[in-house]
Amino acid sequence: MDTLNHRTARHRARAPRPALPGKPTAIAAVVIAVLAAALMSTRAEAASACSEPANNGKNEVTDPAAARLQLVSLVAAAQKRSQSVGASKLLAEAAAFDVEEMRAAGKPQLSFNTSLGPAGSKPEGGEHKASLQWRTGVNFSWALYDHGRVEHLTRWRASLADAAQQGQISLSEQVALQTVNLAMERSRHRLHTQVWGQYAAKVCKLVDSLEQIVAADKGRGSELVQARKTLQQVQLSQAQARTQLAVTETRLKRLVGEELPEPASLSALLPGVPALADLQDRAVRSADIVALDAQAKAAANLADATVASQKFQAGVAVSVSTALGKEKSGAWNAGVSLSMPILNPGADPAAQAARLRANAAKLQRDDALESLRSRLAEVHQQAEASSTRAREVVGVLRNSERVREDTLAQWQQLGRRSLFDVMSAEGDHFNLRLAYVDALHDSQQSMALLWSLAGGISQPLN
Repeated sequence: MDTLNHRTARHRARAPRPALPGKPTAIAAVVIAVLAAALMSTRAEAASACSEPANNGKNEVTDPAAARLQLVSLVAAAQKRSQSVGASKLLAEAAAFDVEEMRAAGKPQLSFNTSLGPAGSKPEGGEHKASLQWRTGVNFSWALYDHGRVEHLTRWRASLADAAQQGQISLSEQVALQTVNLAMERSRHRLHTQVWGQYAAKVCKLVDSLEQIVAADKGRGSELVQARKTLQQVQLSQAQARTQLAVTETRLKRLVGEELPEPASLSALLPGVPALADLQDRAVRSADIVALDAQAKAAANLADATVASQKFQAGVAVSVSTALGKEKSGAWNAGVSLSMPILNPGADPAAQAARLRANAAKLQRDDALESLRSRLAEVHQQAEASSTRAREVVGVLRNSERVREDTLAQWQQLGRRSLFDVMSAEGDHFNLRLAYVDALHDSQQSMALLWSLAGGISQPLN
């Protein structure tokens, strides 16, 4: 009896309700038509997305040697096109000529002068005489002793030239690091696009399966709506990844030119994380620290030159002159000149200021070196953490692959899993793949920054 009552209740639950007469029936028909049109539109969009060919990376350069050569060529092109690097090169060449100019100041100097114009003379008790005269003269001078002033000034200019040259190297390294980072970002976003495309293809297959199931069982229509919503979300993420890829390529074109090579696999290009002690030893020879060393030496040499300029100077001077007019005349003189400052109240303050600037430059160099070593230790920790995270994600990915396969099989064959379990497993798996891509590229960018801070990224690339 209980069984009969149970069957009767179930039959009543499944029995269709009678349609309401009149206007409500028309409204229901309109609503059903609108829902059917929306369903057909969503189904058409899903079919269009599923028919879109996925980028399988066939045109991607996967050979590590070829990828490294490609990255080296991109760096060289960026350095060649960089206007800031070109300007720093010109400044370094100008500083080298400044050294030659200052070095020549201690050598013998010879000059020639001439003039043409009226001249007059009136001796005492005589008549005034005027005539048109042409005067010529030759002057020779040579600084014999200056307490090393010219030598200190020459060293000052030479140190500034060294600093300018190191500045050029530093700017070139900055352009190289920027190029490498943009190339890494291009590789990252390209892999993101591929992963999202594979995720979309997986959801498309699930949507096709659900369409067949719903055709036989209308009660599972909500699962189809859920799957199509997930597909739209994945497509939005894929479109965002494509936009980020296009923006990155635009930035890269500004550095290397409009022609970009085929994308290369750069996720495992640089070697493993180097030892921190080796990097800190290399940091002392980095371009920025060497430039600060040169500036400190320049300040010290300028201080020595300031002190030397307050002492006596000795030199030799010879001059010969000739005047041509109504009357010819000539004159010459030669001798040794001595210059000795006796009272110069500003000499000591100038020397003290120069010494203090030299000491300040040394302190700035030491502070920069300490900051660089601290920065190296920080980035080294980040690089090790990224490498460890990438290795750990690999293990989680393997387990995630098993979980999603088992979940899908249980949902398809045994009916022991819901669609939400399947979508959750798929989402976790592809998010882990994205996390793996990010961990690999974060590790590569951290190692690129490490090598750049420690002296240059060219060595690990070459």
